[in-house]
Amino acid sequence: MPVDPQAQTFLDGLAQAGARSMAETSPEEMRTGYSLLAALGLPAAEPPSTEDRLIPGPAGDIPVRIYRPQAEGNHPVVVFFHGGGFVIGGIDTHDPLCQQLSSRVPAVVVSVDYRLAPEHPFPAAAEDCWAATQWVAANATELGADPARLAVAGDSAGGNLAAVVAIRARDAGGPAVAFQLLIYPTTDATGSHPSIQENGQGYFLTAETMAWFQGHYLGPDGDRHHPDASPLFIEDLSGLAPAFIVTAEYDPLRDEGEAYGRRLEEAGVPTKVRRYDGMIHAFFQLDAIIPAAVPAISDAVDALRQALVTAT
Repeated sequence: MPVDPQAQTFLDGLAQAGARSMAETSPEEMRTGYSLLAALGLPAAEPPSTEDRLIPGPAGDIPVRIYRPQAEGNHPVVVFFHGGGFVIGGIDTHDPLCQQLSSRVPAVVVSVDYRLAPEHPFPAAAEDCWAATQWVAANATELGADPARLAVAGDSAGGNLAAVVAIRARDAGGPAVAFQLLIYPTTDATGSHPSIQENGQGYFLTAETMAWFQGHYLGPDGDRHHPDASPLFIEDLSGLAPAFIVTAEYDPLRDEGEAYGRRLEEAGVPTKVRRYDGMIHAFFQLDAIIPAAVPAISDAVDALRQALVTAT
């Protein structure tokens, strides 16, 4: 189907504003521009309470934001990793989405402000996210959550990190991960899938931008087949937590997200892959201006609720 009309209006606005080449843009400039997306997401109708704090990490304290729903009870916990190509983004850019997940599942959500490249290249982000997940599991009761109902979630680069953490947890024998929500995840750092060429220009996330991100994160000589960079290439994906994978029709990352879903299914992991036609990358953050994103977010909420709340 064609690009969703509201998504196309957003894309037209970007085109009219003009854009500099990524080679001429610094990470600081990109971070400033990306931060504006926080205003394009819908906050929760019943906002959860929030607490910003520091938790121990492998290279110093890691900032996190803890969301607690208004609903009473012993809630599941979702560890959330934001997108942004491992270079941009943070707690604030994904605040509206985390509000919705916390309020609507309901769940305690811990959003992780992991270290960013190029100041902290691969594997710093993965190490921080793994440490944060271990901390959440160990401290879930203090957070008002049930450690036996722990999920990992993330979008784009954060989807990669959620997948990596789920694999690490399996290989380490814990903490137990009950579910993984992977929102248009990057799973293959080699950039070898057709959708990168098909959707690599004119749909918000471009092939040039992806190369810029990977250059900062992995560097020119980084191992793009490393399991913490490209979980798609891990030989054994059996025994992982059930997954819900979101892809978008006009996203360069579409094919690798769907390929990862097929690999999980072939390994016997209960997996649902849902492609949202007409959508572009980052549409979960654009639900204030793209109404078609609203039911997609509801699908993600329902998947978390079914796995963590109604299944208990």
